[in-house]
Amino acid sequence: MRRVVLAATGVVTLTTLALPAYAGPTKPQATGQAAEYVVLYEKGASLEKARAAIKAAGGTILRENTAIGVATVRTANARFVAEAGRRDGLVGAAANRTIGQVPKTVRVARAQENVEKEGRGVTGRRGPARGEKGSEPLSHLQWDMKQIGATDKGSYKVEKGDKRVLVGVIDTGIDGSHPDIAPNFNRKLSRNFTVDIPVDANGDEVDGPCEYDGCVDPPDVDHNDHGTHVASTIASPLNGLGMAGVAPKVSLVNLRAGQDSGYFFLQPTVDALTYAADNGIDVVNMSFYVDPWLFYCTDNPADPPADQAEQRITIQAVQRALDYARSKGVTLVAAAGNQAADYTKPYIDTTSPNFASEPGETPRTREIPPSCLSLPAEGKGVIPVSATGPSKRKSYYSSFGNGYIAVAAPGGDKYDTADRKLDDNAGIWAAYPESLARARGELNPDGTPNVPYILRSCKGNTCAYYQSIQGTSMAAPHVTGVAALIVSKYGHKDRRGGLTLDPRITESILRSTAVETACPPGGDYTYERFVRQSDGSYTRVVDTHTCEGSKKNNGFYGNGIVNALNAVRR
Repeated sequence: MRRVVLAATGVVTLTTLALPAYAGPTKPQATGQAAEYVVLYEKGASLEKARAAIKAAGGTILRENTAIGVATVRTANARFVAEAGRRDGLVGAAANRTIGQVPKTVRVARAQENVEKEGRGVTGRRGPARGEKGSEPLSHLQWDMKQIGATDKGSYKVEKGDKRVLVGVIDTGIDGSHPDIAPNFNRKLSRNFTVDIPVDANGDEVDGPCEYDGCVDPPDVDHNDHGTHVASTIASPLNGLGMAGVAPKVSLVNLRAGQDSGYFFLQPTVDALTYAADNGIDVVNMSFYVDPWLFYCTDNPADPPADQAEQRITIQAVQRALDYARSKGVTLVAAAGNQAADYTKPYIDTTSPNFASEPGETPRTREIPPSCLSLPAEGKGVIPVSATGPSKRKSYYSSFGNGYIAVAAPGGDKYDTADRKLDDNAGIWAAYPESLARARGELNPDGTPNVPYILRSCKGNTCAYYQSIQGTSMAAPHVTGVAALIVSKYGHKDRRGGLTLDPRITESILRSTAVETACPPGGDYTYERFVRQSDGSYTRVVDTHTCEGSKKNNGFYGNGIVNALNAVRR
């Protein structure tokens, strides 16, 4: 996952949760100063009634999602939140977090993104090549595909995927021009639901200078690299270049909801899910959590009333979007999170909110009960995925929890090595935008990589780049790829001329064909890592995680490690 990681997936039936509209105090707003809010409409209320209520409260609609009843509104009314909460037709309103600032403490934490790109600050290393050679030049490095049976001798012989199956990547974007993605990239259906935020309210950089009109990037670029890596794992083609994905013949659709900086805000997220539902997308991959709260609580006493209201509204809005997508045939896959936490136990969150809606707001320490939700992973109907390393142990960073994890998949673990020191080959290799490699100074003048975590593969005059990352963000796309194979194999024609399969059937096959993997003996597993410091020395880090449950279903692996071959040869 990006930043510190992904969300979790629980089983709270949010559609029946009675959440009262908030009409109490709101955060200070100077009289006459315009502000933006996200407004949630009451279920069943007519659009005319909801729109009239917004207007009566002094708001102007900037952006509206009529399918699920969410709007972004601008107003100069300092009491807009209170008034919106009292109006018939509206559930309530919360500050739009795209308008605000990044707290200094968060800037420091974001600069230390040390899970997915572990070892970037020091010299990494490559161990011996892993796995058997295959039809693709770099397939010998894909221990991950071998672990789930997605190889030339495995699932590729039975089912490579069908172009009519559409996989939506809700992420930071996809580099549609990457030579190992372009053959499967559906440019026509791809969309960008974000607007770049050059600087925050203090003038500090968020996404950086706008490169396109209106600060809206085209739907075929990725200025972050996260989404491109995810897309490659799902569906890089078998084309004699680089490496292949789990489902090398399905179609990739960029549904960008993530900022260049890696933030995923509410409105773009629900818009991407709604678009997927309305445009025949079969599976979506969600390797992120909705900002600014790592966990959303309905009534946590650590949060002031306005923040509680914001979290209640976000829970309802995201669940509405998830329900809408699933009702339209979209299978929902999400990363479980990189906090190395048991999501079924109390947790101390020190990272939220990570984007401030008012000056001086900073992350606070909150005790999070299991009833709080990290979204979208803990949304109803979502398949949360934990990560494994080359040895099949749960990755040291992967969050977990009995009753939370659905299945596991390779996400990489660069310390899952003989000497417990970092090895880039124990991560997940996948596509990397060349433009970013050049901009970040990771290439020599002749185009060869000058860092150990990047590789180049060439076929004739065409060259492509790949990077090694780890995270539950990398595990989820393996499951998404297997889900796409399931739809390809067992789906039926839809009215659009594509293929479709009930998400309940897809999930059932995913779970029932996963390879059951038991908890460690005694339940506990101790992770030992020797982390290299900038001066060349090593620091020993030891953590113990407890796995609960049976071999058939437990907190580390859920129903087991997914298997592409098993899924398509039933």
